[in-house]
Amino acid sequence: MVLGVEIPTWGILVKEEQAMATTEYQVTGMTCSHCEMSIREEVEQIAGVTGIEVSAVTGKLAVSAAGALDDAAVLAAVEEAGYSAVRSS
Repeated sequence: MVLGVEIPTWGILVKEEQAMATTEYQVTGMTCSHCEMSIREEVEQIAGVTGIEVSAVTGKLAVSAAGALDDAAVLAAVEEAGYSAVRSS
């Protein structure tokens, strides 16, 4: 109902929201913001990735995705950037 007027909704497709999953990794070898940027650039190329948080201070990488996330793809991306990682959650 909008401003007291009922609006019919038939014929309108409503997209169902997909569950977001966040996976955390411990990355070794990062020392600066350039390291963070290198990892971000590689990981963001993985299909389905919707968010990336990476910190050289803590060594943590958190990757959010719509649906299942391929750990092997994330670990390969981190390695391509020149670092190593293990899944921590």
